[in-house]
Amino acid sequence: MNSFPFITLLTLLPLVSGVLLLGVEKQRQALARHLGFGCSLLTLALALFVGSQFDSSSGELQMVERHSWISSLGVEYFVGVDGLSLVMLLLTALLVPMSMLAAWKLEDRTHTFLALILFLQAGLFGTFTAQNFIHWFLFWELSLVPAFFLVKLWGGPERGKAAIQFFVYTMVGSVALLLAFLGMYLAVGTFDFQKLAELAKSGELVNRMSLNLGWYDLSKEQLALVIAFGVFLGLAVKVPLMPFHGWLPKTYATAPSAITMLLTGAMSKMGVYGFLRIFLPIFQEQILQMQTWLLWLAIATIVMSALAASVQTDLRKLLAYSSINHLGYCLLGVFASACSLDGKSGWSVEASAVLGGTVLQMFNHGITAALLFCFVAYLEERGGGETDLTKFGGLRAAMPVFCGLMGVATFASLGLPGLSGFVGEFLIFKGTFGLVAWSAVLATPGLLITAIFLLRMYQQVFYGPLSTKHAGWKDLDLRERFTVLPALLLVLILGVYPQLLMGLINPTVTKLVEGLAR
Repeated sequence: MNSFPFITLLTLLPLVSGVLLLGVEKQRQALARHLGFGCSLLTLALALFVGSQFDSSSGELQMVERHSWISSLGVEYFVGVDGLSLVMLLLTALLVPMSMLAAWKLEDRTHTFLALILFLQAGLFGTFTAQNFIHWFLFWELSLVPAFFLVKLWGGPERGKAAIQFFVYTMVGSVALLLAFLGMYLAVGTFDFQKLAELAKSGELVNRMSLNLGWYDLSKEQLALVIAFGVFLGLAVKVPLMPFHGWLPKTYATAPSAITMLLTGAMSKMGVYGFLRIFLPIFQEQILQMQTWLLWLAIATIVMSALAASVQTDLRKLLAYSSINHLGYCLLGVFASACSLDGKSGWSVEASAVLGGTVLQMFNHGITAALLFCFVAYLEERGGGETDLTKFGGLRAAMPVFCGLMGVATFASLGLPGLSGFVGEFLIFKGTFGLVAWSAVLATPGLLITAIFLLRMYQQVFYGPLSTKHAGWKDLDLRERFTVLPALLLVLILGVYPQLLMGLINPTVTKLVEGLAR
């Protein structure tokens, strides 16, 4: 398996497919639509094949490809997958054809729209498999370009402002991230994530940064905190963590729903992935020093975003704040796991639970959030773009299948036992209670508020009197049902058999926890 470059092929396939789509004539939009969807299915099949060849008993990098690239800077083409990477690859590969089906009726420059989606997918694949910073950062930034144009060219009335805000926020974070890694490179001469983590664990990274980067008479601990904050800022904006979330509500409310499915389902996971892949292994000591205020930020992200969602009347903005809320649980788990550094008794079991729950929550939230925005897309198609909750009501009578299927996604999002959303949140809170009990207690109200606003949303859309305006709306057709059913089946299966993914995740989490041990 390692002799063939499957990871490179997986990344190049959507990239080449996107270039081919750009060559399709504008008059042949149906061809572009079928070609784009076919390419996304081929990519999904390849991702599933990679998953079938993955050794789930090992937490080591697999299918590794490593070649010298820019030898003068110590930059390598270094890719590989472990359980964390594989779960993110599968999530991305599943969401792309789903988003294409959700936008099936788009007639405006369809070939360009689908090509940009495939370019975004290639950027996500590269981000989730690269093990060297320069290589990783290249894809991190490349994913921003198609996302910007998808919002800018096909978004709603305020698409220009939303796209610029999205671009500026993420670019500021990226600049901070780049400067921090350049500082580490000047100190130790490597961009390799694994080598940096090893140097950090031995204490050599901090010592050499102090020796080679001495800056304004900062102590070595203070300098390490400055570097760590640069990396933190770049990742926090991408998630986003409050108060760096200002770009998200407007972007999610303005972007086409099919694109919002990818932004919330896959692209927001880039930041959480970075916290797990980069921030936690390399900046263990610094997280522990900053842990109290990091936990407060995670708690604020959970509770304040839930409160913000509860007062929204626009369906898109409600789900946007809901996305921030759910990602806050992931960051709570990441920051709580740093308690492993103080040698607390039993920390390894709780750290494994909280980190395993975090990875599972990333996947589950990606599925349920994409499903909810897919249902929003169907409502917009029937209502001419209407998303005001006060204008709906009684749709259960006109669209019973739609009501039932969206109900499954809604209850999964609020964490109902038996559905996928419950397991990840349970593991996060179980582990956090064992590590930093006070943070789990303060974050718990977010669960209740989330349930309240999601149930209120569901009630406002589907119950009450049915207006004459909505009485003639058609229920989901065959294409629309086919779009959501695979994801809904995953919601049900993972709710009762989470081991389907946990079997992939656990060895990687065990290795990560071992790396935190002293």
